[in-house]
Amino acid sequence: MHRIATLVLFFVAAVCPAAESATLPSEKDFHLYLLVGQSNMAGRGKATSADKKPFDRVLMYTKEGEWKPATAPLHFDKPKIVGVGIGRSFAKKVLGERKDITIGLIPCAVGGSPIDSWTEGAFYKPTKSHPWDDALRRAKAALKTGRLKGILWHQGESDSKPGLAQAYAKKLHALVARFRKELKAKNVPFIAGQMGQFEERPWSDDKKLVDQAHQDLSKHVSNSAFVSSDGLKHKGDKVHFDADSYRELGRRYADAYLQLVK
Repeated sequence: MHRIATLVLFFVAAVCPAAESATLPSEKDFHLYLLVGQSNMAGRGKATSADKKPFDRVLMYTKEGEWKPATAPLHFDKPKIVGVGIGRSFAKKVLGERKDITIGLIPCAVGGSPIDSWTEGAFYKPTKSHPWDDALRRAKAALKTGRLKGILWHQGESDSKPGLAQAYAKKLHALVARFRKELKAKNVPFIAGQMGQFEERPWSDDKKLVDQAHQDLSKHVSNSAFVSSDGLKHKGDKVHFDADSYRELGRRYADAYLQLVK
C-alpha cells in the first residue's frame, strides 16, 4: 500500500510540476508595477491555454511572496472567480519598448473593495483582508529585489453611490499621495482606468461623478494619467470586462504609461 501511494505521488509530481521560483535580474533592470483596486483590476476574464503560458521577462509576485513566471490568473483575491486581467498585456507592450528590462507585477487588487478600505487598518469583510495594509506589506517586500516604476489603479464601482461619490476625488488624491510616501516613490507614475461603459447598464449620476474624478486626475496629481474604456465589452454580467477587453485595456494602460515616462 505504501509503495502504491509513493508511485501515485511520483506520478502527480511528474505531470503537475510546481512552478519554480524565477531567477531575478539586477535590481536596476527589474521594473516593478503595483496592480491595485477592485475586481476589474484583479481580472474576471476567462483564461485560455495561451494565458497560462509565461512570457519572457515577465514575472509575478505570488500570494506566498515568491517571484514566478506571470501566468493567469495573477491575482488571488477571490480564487473561484479570478481570471484574466490587464497585467500581462500591459507588461508585454511595455517590453516592446524596453528590451533591456524584466517586469515584475505585484497583484494586490481586491474585488468589491471601496476606496475607504484602502486606508491603514481598514478590514474588508467579504475577503477577510486588509487591502491597504496587505498591498503595502507585499509591495515593500517585493521592492527589496527591484524598483517601483508604476502604480496601476482600477476601482470606483463600489463608490458610485450617494454620499460616497461626492467624496471620491479627494480620497483618490490622498490615496496617491499615501502610496508615494509609504513606498518612497515621490513621483512614481499613477494610472487610473475607466470603469466599464456598458449600454445594458447606464451610468447613474454618482458613477459619472466618480468617472470625472478619474478623468480629472492629471489636473490635480502630478505624473498621473487616465485610461479610457471606450468600446470595451463585458463578459455577460454587465460589470466585468471580457477577456479580450482586459487584454486591450492592459495595452491602453501601457500606452498611457509610456507616454508619461517619455
